[in-house]
Amino acid sequence: VQLQASGGGLVQAGDSLRLSCAASGRTFSSYHMGWFRQAPGKEREFVASITRGGGSSFYADSVKGRFTISRDNAKNTVYLQMNSLKPEDTAVYYCAARYEMQTSYIYWGQGTQVTVSS
Repeated sequence: VQLQASGGGLVQAGDSLRLSCAASGRTFSSYHMGWFRQAPGKEREFVASITRGGGSSFYADSVKGRFTISRDNAKNTVYLQMNSLKPEDTAVYYCAARYEMQTSYIYWGQGTQVTVSS
C-alpha cells in the first residue's frame, strides 16, 4: 500500500490542524493505521493508532485529550485531528500501516511538516 500524508502547515500555539493520509489499493481496511512524528534531533515517536475497523484507538500520553485519530475506510483515508497545538508538537508527521498480526509498521508515508509557533 502507498500512503500520502497531507495537511501540515505553520500554525500558532492553541490552533488546530487536521492531517490526512490517503492510501492506495483496495485493502485499506485490512490495516491498522498509525501516526508517528519526528522532531529535529529526536527519534521518531508514536502519536496515535487506530484498529482496522476504527473501533479502538490509542494515543501517546503527550497528545491524549488533544489529538483524535479516525479513519474512513470507504475513502481509504486516516485522519489526525490536532487541537490545542503546542510548540513541542512541531515535527514531521508520518502515517503508517501494518497488518493486525504484525507488531511493526511496514508501510510509511512521506511525512508532512507541522510547525507550531509560540
